[in-house]
Amino acid sequence: MPARAGEAVIKTARDAVAGPIENLLLARMACGGGATRSELVRDAGALLQHTLPAMEIRAAVEKAATALVQSGYATEHRGRLTATQSGRAAANLFCEIDQPEAPSWDELRDIALVAKALGQGGESASRKKSLARPEGLRSSIVQKTYGLKGRKNIPDAKLRAQLALVALERAFGNSIKTGFKKGAGLPSKAARALAGQLAASPRDFATDAKLIAQLAADAVGAAQTDPDTVRLALLRRMVTAMLDEAAAFQRTATPAPSRAPERLVDAAANDAKPASGPPPRPGLQEFAIAVHRAAARTAQGWPAKAFISQVWETIHSEHGVWALSEIEFKSMLIEAHRRGALVLANADLRNKDLRHEIERSATPDRNTVWHYIRTEN
Repeated sequence: MPARAGEAVIKTARDAVAGPIENLLLARMACGGGATRSELVRDAGALLQHTLPAMEIRAAVEKAATALVQSGYATEHRGRLTATQSGRAAANLFCEIDQPEAPSWDELRDIALVAKALGQGGESASRKKSLARPEGLRSSIVQKTYGLKGRKNIPDAKLRAQLALVALERAFGNSIKTGFKKGAGLPSKAARALAGQLAASPRDFATDAKLIAQLAADAVGAAQTDPDTVRLALLRRMVTAMLDEAAAFQRTATPAPSRAPERLVDAAANDAKPASGPPPRPGLQEFAIAVHRAAARTAQGWPAKAFISQVWETIHSEHGVWALSEIEFKSMLIEAHRRGALVLANADLRNKDLRHEIERSATPDRNTVWHYIRTEN
């Protein structure tokens, strides 16, 4: 799993019907028109095939369907299985819905089960419906994964700004909480580049939508960013978690103890103590001291100041253990400048002899661009 991706919870509490496969099949039988056994194998099997071979899936579906009929949760007529009244109630409990009309399987899967997987089963029906849209699905996954607050389905630009703050906190080892005020963040391009450091393969993204799509795919372990692949990966993780919990319950033969929710990913990007052991990151003062020392070596003029590009080369070489990217370094400089830990300055853009270093050092911050780090106040 991506070491830089965030953390999100999946609701895995045991439901009314004994086993997760029975729950899944009953939910499918409760849809409009019920389902044949081949449809059960096709639809439920799509969520199981990453854990069981095809032959075992077919056998498990046959066994579970027979058990549901024998227990009175379903009936079978001319090869079609439908949920009984008690079965429909159990299916609604499992799917965390309360609607009199039987939904289609596509609707149940793409909305109710996705909401359940994201721990949003208690949300209103109108909010759940947004999960059927690609942008709603992706933004909900990203918001849940990185613990971003605010209303559901916030605009991509605001989501990108929040992600940039998460990336900046991560760069400082989660030792500071940024104090950006509304409208005082990084320019959109710089913020997107910084947020791109959260991706499993950090890079610049052309648009906010592409950034969010990739982070959502990383969060659920999807190989592609298209909504169908992301949705399937999310649901498969939920089913896997339910199967693991059921297996643990059977092994102990006692009620499963309360525990922390399952994760969508293995390690959080801004987790202070991730299990995978990310590289150590400097706190604000440690970072500022290292920058001042590096700047003093190449500082010139009065007041003495050093090009940001030259300081970056020194930091990158001597503090490689921090594993900082250049965009993280420049964003950290801006934050340290805002907090008074160091002072940045502009270059004389008319000096053509220094154009190369000026361009390499350019660090955009709202309505200005910094080029130097001052070593004396």
